[in-house]
Amino acid sequence: MDGSGDEFMKYRSPLVSRYASKEMAYNFSDRKKFTTWRKLWIYLAKAEKALALPITDAQVAEMESHREDIDFAMAAEEERRLRHDVMAHVHTFAHCCPSAAPIIHLGATSCYVGDNTDLIMLRDGFDILLPKLARVADRLVNFAEKYADLPTLGFTHYQPAQLTTVGKRACLWLQDLTMDMRNLQRARDDLRFRGVKGTTGTQASFLQLFQGDHDKVDELDRMVTEMAGFKKAYLVTGQTYSRKVDVDSLASLASLGASIHKICTDIRLLANLKEIEEPFEKEQIGSSAMPYKRNPMRAERCCSLARHLMALISDPLQTAAVQWLERTLDDSANRRISLPESFLTADIILSTLQNITEGLVVYPKVIERHIRHELPFMATENLIMAMVKAGGNRQDCHEKIRVLSQQAAAVVKQEGGDNDLLARVQADPYFTPILGQLDSLLDPTTFIGRAPQQVRHFLDEEVRPLLEPYRAKMDVQIELEL
Repeated sequence: MDGSGDEFMKYRSPLVSRYASKEMAYNFSDRKKFTTWRKLWIYLAKAEKALALPITDAQVAEMESHREDIDFAMAAEEERRLRHDVMAHVHTFAHCCPSAAPIIHLGATSCYVGDNTDLIMLRDGFDILLPKLARVADRLVNFAEKYADLPTLGFTHYQPAQLTTVGKRACLWLQDLTMDMRNLQRARDDLRFRGVKGTTGTQASFLQLFQGDHDKVDELDRMVTEMAGFKKAYLVTGQTYSRKVDVDSLASLASLGASIHKICTDIRLLANLKEIEEPFEKEQIGSSAMPYKRNPMRAERCCSLARHLMALISDPLQTAAVQWLERTLDDSANRRISLPESFLTADIILSTLQNITEGLVVYPKVIERHIRHELPFMATENLIMAMVKAGGNRQDCHEKIRVLSQQAAAVVKQEGGDNDLLARVQADPYFTPILGQLDSLLDPTTFIGRAPQQVRHFLDEEVRPLLEPYRAKMDVQIELEL
């Protein structure tokens, strides 16, 4: 394309134009939104007909035959004229359904289609995200199992600490993601349908339609809720469902954003150490100025978008807080942005993280070199205990080790040399009784505690059972457009 088309003359959200999956982009599309409105009007008509309101089979059939053929240009013109999006689509639907026109939207308020459609989109959005999150966890399970026994430097305060294993560190990431899986599943399962509640939630219009028959109003609500695929509807609402529902949904996504930001920050730090790298394409360019660079751009993208996802939770919090009485309309414009953007952003970072976890590269020799550099300092307590067992004095040995350690540290920090503590110990006659034990005393596998056992126990006990319901969807691989 030459760039002269109209699409390049106005802002396009990169969430859709650059990143999001087709299924999540469609979930929040106008096509999905307005065809769902029409489905909801059909559900309402069918239920009202079944409960003996004067609606004919022909009217319902006419509505069903025009469920998909939306004239978006007419709807836009109607909205310009009426300044009301729902009534614009009522008129547009009525134009192609002349016999059904009198009963479209019968007894309903705008939130019947607006809020119920939002709840359907939230539910379907979670149904898109959960298998993607499961696939990320599945890839990390494989990674953690493969490297369960590979010793690596642990870091606290980003300073070298006691050894752990590469697989155990991946389990720290997995633990957060399993919490996120439970949070997303709970938020999804807690969603209910707004149902048919009328203008202020009292169902007064439907009670009037059914001439005071409360049982028929309850049955109407139940039938429409079931047709929409929900098990329950909220028993009480104002004009809208409580905006706390949006808080609950987006909080689980913001928490997921925090998890992914931490994971990808860890990967970026390890990439700097050259211990682990994300996938790097054969012809990928890391820097326009520095040809040797292999930047962790996928992890950086995840961190960048995760910050946006975490920030979006402030929108539903503010919105829920300022809804006056039964409802104010200052929720609408904000929700048009915050709800889709949260799900689109979560979708993007999960797809990107799946791509990362499917191609993580580990460099054991680099990890081993870093261990060799630090392990002599960490092994000093073992050396002291071995000398005491060989008949030495603990205090004398401690002082010897302290002096030699400081000399070795000076070589590392002041001269830029390697850690030569081990060579100094071998050269000092004081340590002759334990020279034959040095290899075993400095074996990295003796410093990792129960890390391998913890990995296998955690994967079997907590992670694999959680992933089992998604087993049929695990084979999908992600091809990123970079």
